[in-house]
Amino acid sequence: SSFAETVARMKRVLIECRIRGVKTNIPFLLNVLTHPEFETGVVTTAFIDENPGLKKVSESAWNFANEEQSDQRKVGAKERLIRYLANLAVNGHPVELGADPTKIKSEHSVDMTKKLILPEGATSTGGMRKILLEQGPEGYAKAVREHKGLLLMDTTWRDAHQSLLATRMRTKELERCAEYTNTALSNAFSLEMWGGATFDVAMRFLHECPWERLESLREKTPDIPFQMLLRGANAVGYTNYPDNVVHKFCKQAHASGIDIFRVFDSLNYVDNLKLGVDAAGSAGGFVEGAMSYTGNVADPTKGKYNLEYYMKLADEFVDMGVHSLAIKDMAGLLTPAAAKMLVGALREQHPNTPIHVHTHDTPGTGIASMIAAAEAGADVVDVAIDAMSGMTSQPSMGALVSMLAGTDA
Repeated sequence: SSFAETVARMKRVLIECRIRGVKTNIPFLLNVLTHPEFETGVVTTAFIDENPGLKKVSESAWNFANEEQSDQRKVGAKERLIRYLANLAVNGHPVELGADPTKIKSEHSVDMTKKLILPEGATSTGGMRKILLEQGPEGYAKAVREHKGLLLMDTTWRDAHQSLLATRMRTKELERCAEYTNTALSNAFSLEMWGGATFDVAMRFLHECPWERLESLREKTPDIPFQMLLRGANAVGYTNYPDNVVHKFCKQAHASGIDIFRVFDSLNYVDNLKLGVDAAGSAGGFVEGAMSYTGNVADPTKGKYNLEYYMKLADEFVDMGVHSLAIKDMAGLLTPAAAKMLVGALREQHPNTPIHVHTHDTPGTGIASMIAAAEAGADVVDVAIDAMSGMTSQPSMGALVSMLAGTDA
């Protein structure tokens, strides 16, 4: 396509983009795209300085697709109405605005959702969590390394619905399947169910207490280690918190039921990572140091993020005292060849440290990459139940189990 066509496509995308709640630079970007000088395709780094008018919002120069888009008051009006109706359907009429729930008749006053029934004769065996509780984080790491075959972490209760459903699964929905999950996945490495966006969304959108969710599910799921995602010095928020806050948070999280802390920083900033590792470790948790993966280690032309970069970061994690290493492929960039190369190198350099691989199935290659990682020496990989897998979620648990059936993995 030509430069002009590319600019036209970009303008349409920006005009149709809907972001609410925060100010964006979309008007500025549209000013840039509609500027005659930019449309020629020849500009310099001084372009913005030489054209201060770009920073002034003006809708007159934009080529809107229809009249409604030219008036910001009309933009997204129908969508806002739909969102309002959806909010009423999910959360009910707001009491703070004078609504009286006792006067609202509902045909669905009885909860018709079925609870998963435990298999006949199913009893608690203690599962993998029994090893962790009895032998501690170091003993659990040793047991994972000695385990024959690949272990799984199920992300259904956290990253799967965060990726597919904007983290909107409610506590009561998870409680219905908790006892069944406890039996079905008692031999899993862990169940990721907290941290990440779950803390924020529970309070802001679901109007739930994230601590009550953790404690309720812990009571109903005693045999599977619970895992959370900790954003290093950011904990479960979006800014750096004081050290004592992060330490206190991890201490309470562990007391409420979290067993395994996956500590990461999106930029692999070691100082932020170290705070998270220290806080989770001092709380008594099993600490997993996660390397945020980007680039392609199998392609030496990709620059900074090569094999040596990740090997150095892994060494720093091990020096911090983590109990396992994780490759956190947040964008589905980890190809089978890269997985084999990176996991193989980590396994050779750190033979006693469990290796855990996380990916998203966005490009559709997640199963192949996880199998390659397992063959190269990974101890654990992340999957989600079939109905909550694929696309931006994790690879399918059923597909991976089927593929590895009858093998040594």
